[in-house]
Amino acid sequence: MTPTPPSASRSFLGMSPALLWGYVAIAFFMTGDGLEQAFLSDYLVTEAGFSTSQAGTLLTVYGLVVAIAAFVSGILAEYIGPRRVMAVATIGWIVFHAGFLAFGVMQHNYPLMLVMYSIRAVAYPMFVFGFVVWISYAAPQNRMSSAMGWFWCSYSLGVGVFGSYLPSLTIPWVGTVTTLWSAIAFIAVGGAMATFLVRGRGPSNSGERTLRGLGATIVETVKMPFENVQLAHGMIQRTINQLALYGFIVMLPIVFTRDIGFSQERWLQLWSLVYLVTVFTNLMWGVIGDRIGWVRTIRWFGSLGMFAATLLLYFTPVLAGPNALLTAGAVVLFGIAIAAYVPLSALMPALEPARRGQAVALLNLSAGASQFVGSLLVTVLWDRIGTTGTVLALAATYLVGFGLSFLLKVDQNALADTEIRQSASASAA
Repeated sequence: MTPTPPSASRSFLGMSPALLWGYVAIAFFMTGDGLEQAFLSDYLVTEAGFSTSQAGTLLTVYGLVVAIAAFVSGILAEYIGPRRVMAVATIGWIVFHAGFLAFGVMQHNYPLMLVMYSIRAVAYPMFVFGFVVWISYAAPQNRMSSAMGWFWCSYSLGVGVFGSYLPSLTIPWVGTVTTLWSAIAFIAVGGAMATFLVRGRGPSNSGERTLRGLGATIVETVKMPFENVQLAHGMIQRTINQLALYGFIVMLPIVFTRDIGFSQERWLQLWSLVYLVTVFTNLMWGVIGDRIGWVRTIRWFGSLGMFAATLLLYFTPVLAGPNALLTAGAVVLFGIAIAAYVPLSALMPALEPARRGQAVALLNLSAGASQFVGSLLVTVLWDRIGTTGTVLALAATYLVGFGLSFLLKVDQNALADTEIRQSASASAA
């Protein structure tokens, strides 16, 4: 009789009941973290009096710190456990967000804003990507793409639907700064859920944990993409994945309101629609990826889909004016396409089943790099080649990703096979 993986117990479309509260925690945490996303650059430039370069620099530095912290978060979650990492991230986020507002924004002190916001950037990937490591161990191994689809569904529900839509209601009522302060409540609730309610097995923590051992693990992880080139291909795809998203976060709040003529409220509602769509399409592409192939999904629907959607999201309102209905159609297509990269979250640990936490760390590094590079491209190109040129450059990166996808190879059964072998060994022992 063939042993079955211990994590292949009852689930609903890949969601393990033991991780349910973790998915809810992600939605709450990302609501708090995403409240500022769709209006911060516009607020800093049009109300607070900072330059577009200062706003772009703030978000670019934030993205760089996120990239580094995202890498370390996977290793720490593997080394000391996801629960501890997520608890520390919650406390850090609250402390430095309060500092960002009290000592930076409210005092109009740009250097302190930059320092506090950059340190706060460490907390977001520690919390979110720490949970990705947890999923890679506790979710059904033969439905990993679907399980990751649930993660990105929760992520989108928080950062985009509630995170982008709520400010359209609260800013006219209580103002921008109070809206920013309210984020702390969502972070606290999400952190409490992750700390006390999530179950499910995580990485094995047997043996002594030392700084020397942690350093050796980091060095080993850095070497992995050089030893397994498929990991490098996956990292490139993950970096390309959200370049347009993070580039647009810098550009579009200003372009849509100042140049095209949308009201801030309408812009916030349109941007939240991106994430409302991905609430459903993240899960959809996760399930489809398990059935038609992870790489095939990324290549045809992710790369080519995002090339077309990036162009449509900008050129539709440019040509049609502030037409909310037509622009909403372009937003929906953007949300559908960007979610087609979901199988990457299953693909990376499948490339290194015995070191999946470290593989997730590399995935996280690439996710952070996507935020950094997307913001950096806009910061560097916008003043030099204009809005249209910058959008064309962002779209072109997806054609590069399409070509590189033909180099990507993976065994979709690798995680499940590893679990079966481990289960068989344990039974024999």
